[in-house]
Amino acid sequence: MTSPLPGIGLNNILTIAYYLFFFVFVFYGGRVQSFFWLNSIGRSLGRLESMKTKARDGVVAYFKSKGAPSNVGERVDRLVDYVTIMPVDLDPKGIVQKIGHIAETSDERARGEIRGMLAGADAVSASIAQNLLELATGLNMIHKVVRHYYLVGKKGNGMMTIMQLQMSLPHIMQQAKAMSSAMDSLQTGTPIGDGVGPLVASRLLAGAPTQVVAKDTVVGTTVFEGRTLYVMKAEGPMGYVGQPGVAMQRVVEEMKVPLKAIVMVDAAAKLEGEGTGDVAEGVGAAIGGLGVEKFEIEEVATKHDIPVYAVLVKQGDLDVMATMNKEIADGADRAVELVKRIVRDRTNEGESVLVAGIGNTLGVGQ
Repeated sequence: MTSPLPGIGLNNILTIAYYLFFFVFVFYGGRVQSFFWLNSIGRSLGRLESMKTKARDGVVAYFKSKGAPSNVGERVDRLVDYVTIMPVDLDPKGIVQKIGHIAETSDERARGEIRGMLAGADAVSASIAQNLLELATGLNMIHKVVRHYYLVGKKGNGMMTIMQLQMSLPHIMQQAKAMSSAMDSLQTGTPIGDGVGPLVASRLLAGAPTQVVAKDTVVGTTVFEGRTLYVMKAEGPMGYVGQPGVAMQRVVEEMKVPLKAIVMVDAAAKLEGEGTGDVAEGVGAAIGGLGVEKFEIEEVATKHDIPVYAVLVKQGDLDVMATMNKEIADGADRAVELVKRIVRDRTNEGESVLVAGIGNTLGVGQ
């Protein structure tokens, strides 16, 4: 093959092109890569903004459907931007109690605002409104953080910042998608994936009477093969998680119940390759959140030498806040049988066991 330019061989042209490409790659490759990354992040940021706006509008529409005043949009915007500042942890002594106090103050403030906007609304509607607000707040914060690092990286041409954000985006978008999808699920008031723990507790109670032992938390008693079961869950069908740590302390220390074991049932994030609704058995306090409840449960269990067993029902990010599907419901059936086996194998007749169904109990009664 001959060169299109007289006197210059094709091999020479290819060599020049190679060196030219190498020169551009060495000196401008980072900028080119940053351009593509910024483009990708920008598209994701647009989707996040759309999710945030849709969630905010959904909250406003729900409040209006329940009789909220005409200025509800302004009040929702104020709540969505509400900030909870965690206490200083330079000295770790007492940090758990401080976090618990701040979290409780924030929760009561949100409930007070909701009661002001939904005067006369039933308890279930108020709890759904609070859950919707929490989701809208979470999406708003995700959008703000991603936008912040996007603009910082773009402004300073910070390739490392842009690269780290791009690498984290798949997981961030998955979380945002799960939260956005949950907006519709919550408004129906039906049980969600995170309610599998309370569902197991409800099936063990089988209609037995309950009493309130802590904020949004009830305990009922039933008998299983000669053992007395103290079954605990958040008070349903409102969409709350309750205070299982405080409730356990009161059952053990105020009600003086001589527990021989604690069995906790909760939803757990599944790993890729695991099936939705798979059930696993373990040891330890099965509960998420800020860690306050987990600390309180571990404290009372350690102080009174009570073994803590865990039953976990696996589910993905999209399942946790979505309407409970058949796989998770079937997992709840298997979890009930596993709880019974643990009680049968680890305790004797005449002894007492506390079974705690952990999770959001929306749509799950006692």
